[in-house]
Amino acid sequence: MQIQVIGTISNLDELKQKFGPEHKYLFGELEEDIKELMRSADVVFDFHPEKNFAKSRYSNFFNAVFLNTSLISLSELVDQPDFLKCGTFFGFCGLPTFVNRPVLEASVSAKKNESQLGNICSQLVTDFVCVEDRVGLVTPRVICMIINEAYYTLEEGTANKDDIDLAMKLGTNYPFGPFEWAKYIGISNVIELLDAVYLDTSDDRYKVCSLLRNELEE
Repeated sequence: MQIQVIGTISNLDELKQKFGPEHKYLFGELEEDIKELMRSADVVFDFHPEKNFAKSRYSNFFNAVFLNTSLISLSELVDQPDFLKCGTFFGFCGLPTFVNRPVLEASVSAKKNESQLGNICSQLVTDFVCVEDRVGLVTPRVICMIINEAYYTLEEGTANKDDIDLAMKLGTNYPFGPFEWAKYIGISNVIELLDAVYLDTSDDRYKVCSLLRNELEE
């Protein structure tokens, strides 16, 4: 497949790691280059949909588009006036470390699009799971909440960062400890996702620990 990546070089690299060298990757940073490349793209992964020129970008594109729905639900995003529904839109988490995983976690804006999601993932040679269309999807919000709880544990003086990371890796078989994971994802990304989920759910579990928020300012 010809996969167009709208984002950063880091986003491009992670998609290459995820889907491998069997596909051709299209990448441009200027809007005119992006639109020109879309003429030959089979599928688009847009890591910054909330920042793009949606109407001019997708008005004549009829293939599949994966939109980063870390901070906004897919339905809320595509229901905006500027999104012309020519193609088929799916949600995915575009935060670092969440793309290059064994299973692609995605959402659909309509039940009828699930079969198309399956067909695309078959061509991309990836397992997938279709989850509810909610801010942060499932895995990202769970991991960011664990990171947040780890900061509360640190704030209470229960253990230091290294001990908490080691305990989580040994006790739960996680590939990274919560503080390691926060570093890879990016502190600002973790905070933004937790803030977005809290705004969506009003659930106190997602209130950002002050120590975590302060770390961003250090």
